[in-house]
Amino acid sequence: MNELFSGLNAGTIAVSIVTICYLILFTEKLNRAVIALLGAAVMIVSGIMTQAQAIAGIDFNTISLLVGMMIIVGITEKSGLFQYIAVWSAKMVRAHPIGLMAVLTAVTAFFSAFLDNVTTVLLIVPVTFQITQKLKVNPFPYLILEIFASNIGGTATLIGDPPNILIGSALNLSFMDFVVNLAPVVVICTLLLIVVFVLIWRQSLTTTPQRQSAVLKMKEIECISDFKLLYKSLAVLTLVIIGFIAAEHIKIANGVIALFGAAVLLLLYTLGDNHQSREQKVSEAFAAVDWTTIFFFCGLFVLVHGLEITGILKMLGQWFIELTDGDIQKSVFWILGSSAVLSSAIDNIPFVATMIPMLTSMEPSMGGREAMMPVWWALSLGACFGGNGTLIGASANVIVAGLAQREGHPISFLRFLLWAMPVMIVSIIISAAYLYLKYFL
Repeated sequence: MNELFSGLNAGTIAVSIVTICYLILFTEKLNRAVIALLGAAVMIVSGIMTQAQAIAGIDFNTISLLVGMMIIVGITEKSGLFQYIAVWSAKMVRAHPIGLMAVLTAVTAFFSAFLDNVTTVLLIVPVTFQITQKLKVNPFPYLILEIFASNIGGTATLIGDPPNILIGSALNLSFMDFVVNLAPVVVICTLLLIVVFVLIWRQSLTTTPQRQSAVLKMKEIECISDFKLLYKSLAVLTLVIIGFIAAEHIKIANGVIALFGAAVLLLLYTLGDNHQSREQKVSEAFAAVDWTTIFFFCGLFVLVHGLEITGILKMLGQWFIELTDGDIQKSVFWILGSSAVLSSAIDNIPFVATMIPMLTSMEPSMGGREAMMPVWWALSLGACFGGNGTLIGASANVIVAGLAQREGHPISFLRFLLWAMPVMIVSIIISAAYLYLKYFL
């Protein structure tokens, strides 16, 4: 322990550091990566942990998975594939406003299962504005549905949402573990969301045949800017997904698969270029990585590791066991509800990062990993679905609100809340019923 802090308990110092960092993160007054790295540095300087312990606390499988997928998505995006799918889907429903609502929601949910939510809405929202402007319909229901779909759809897979990446890496879960256990409830919630919104908005979303014709004249093939890159990207994406599915059998970590796929796509992307062009393309690909998020994760891992090595999380885990009487079913509903509420108010990434070691410490007293799996799935569902609760519940929400403001269709906090809170509550009730039927009936 550093002499400056020698009179204080290590656990007290660790809790104080994390609490201050989380409070600052909640205010969003400072950059989250900077705060997380400063907090991590204070953990080391205060003597809570050594530099070696701090580095050991960083989950490099998660970091590798994030970096690899960001590179792959960043390069694939340049081909125009995602915009092509959005326009093609709109034409498939003959540009009917209600059909458009259903198809754009489904496409957003599907994209979010394989891309991060922010990337998904950045790809879909501009196309949505383009089509709704041609149809002269209110874009508001489309935009909020796309927000909801991005958060719900991202829950279905290992790579769909950062909380799942954290949970999957910590528990060494496969891509298919998430698909088998979470995709069914994601599909149910998405379909119900579409049906309810169609019933509510079907009378007000109308257009003319002439305006529909204007959308049908859009040529989706023009969205494809580079066919060679499209084929290369599709090939690598397919192989990476196959790799994720087969990961538990081939004994290769998901992070390695993602980085390997990124390296192969970078090679194919720059093959045959001269030196200057090749270096520029590689630099642009690495620039597409959200380094703020990556360093935020690194700092966060160190902060949480500080709580872990001082025994705070084990103590909290013991308290939670006493609260639930060690009952798995009670634990599932407590975790599901509290995760949703907290994730609607604060960033779900630090919340999940803190919960993982706490729940891990509970496993021996609760029957082991297999018995605790319903609790882990509850954490994923609560954290991801909770992002729909408020306008600040997830990054994608804020991004869409910013894009809407720029286009002259502002989404206020209160207006969003009136739609979001019922959606979150219903999705959590459905999740609770799903978990009960699947594991306890």
